[in-house]
Amino acid sequence: MQTLAQYAATSDSTIGRQVYEAPPNYRSEYQRDRDRIVHSTGFRRLEYKTQVFVNHEGDLFRTRLTHSIEVAQIGRALARALDLNEDLTEAIALAHDLGHTPFGHAGQDALNECMSNYGGFEHNLQSLRVVDVLEEKYAEFEGLNLTFETREGILKHCSLPNARKLGQLGERFLKQHQPSLEAQLANLADEIAYNNHDIDDGLRAGLISVQQLLEINLFEEHYRVVKDLYPQLSERRATHEIIRRMINCLVGDLIETSKQNLVSISPSSIEDVRQYSSAIIMFSEQMIAMNLELKQFLRNNLYSHFRVYRMSKKAHHIVEKLFDAFINDTKLLANEYRRKAKIMESSDGDVGRARIVADYVAGMTDRYAISEYNRLFDPLQLT
Repeated sequence: MQTLAQYAATSDSTIGRQVYEAPPNYRSEYQRDRDRIVHSTGFRRLEYKTQVFVNHEGDLFRTRLTHSIEVAQIGRALARALDLNEDLTEAIALAHDLGHTPFGHAGQDALNECMSNYGGFEHNLQSLRVVDVLEEKYAEFEGLNLTFETREGILKHCSLPNARKLGQLGERFLKQHQPSLEAQLANLADEIAYNNHDIDDGLRAGLISVQQLLEINLFEEHYRVVKDLYPQLSERRATHEIIRRMINCLVGDLIETSKQNLVSISPSSIEDVRQYSSAIIMFSEQMIAMNLELKQFLRNNLYSHFRVYRMSKKAHHIVEKLFDAFINDTKLLANEYRRKAKIMESSDGDVGRARIVADYVAGMTDRYAISEYNRLFDPLQLT
């Protein structure tokens, strides 16, 4: 059994849940969190929410679900190497995208614009809303009633106005404190996963080429090694080998740099971690620069590719039109959300109504959003 570091999160040191529950008999508190996340409706929906490519464009591209599983795998490996809590890291990783809209960042940007007069839309805050309120499964409480530490990790970013409404959970944004090391680690595991796996999907889709990627130091370094070792390897297998080595390189750098930081800072508890002035889990300066080069390449060559841009414009249009239709006539909403919109409007006015509409649209999968759009706006589709 792994011995955790003194500054790791443990079930014994948890700040607890919003509604008290007796400790589980055969699992840790964070295992219970992970299990509730895996069994949630929001988690299942991730299978049909896009990462970069719209879900119907192909079966082999990553979705929010496969991405979340990949983040959890990287996160657990990092946590084990640093003597941190693997179960908490996994729970955060599996839940971190629960609030994402259909169509990835294009959908998120569109919904934020639609909500500009109603408090805005933040996908991290929406992920928290999913686990705190929107999941309706348990008899004794709303949401999943997760531990403070898992909820803290889910909320990677938060605007100050919203942080002020969150009580203890929002204090770190106001005081510029840090989350647990497990939360810091899950955040960087997310970055490692999406940067490298977006390369794989971009190559598979033919939107970027190996020749272009050779301009990137991190890719070029491992490309040369793989070509020297395996000159006869097919391009598909060579690409996988290069990306595997890139991930391993990033993971190794993160572990070694974080270990050095922990020795230097020498925190004695999770509270020491929280009150430290900056993140402790991080890459080396050299790796930060190489990773930034990779992110800029993806932004300029993959995310801005005309095919991705066309999809993004369509996605923006669909989300905007759905929101406008529902906000102006809540009778168009599914019965459950129509009822909620009426209740929220009676207590919070237009803002309350808009928040329920945002919940409905954000919870849609790519294909459901497309179907709803067609049902509302295609005159030949009458049901």
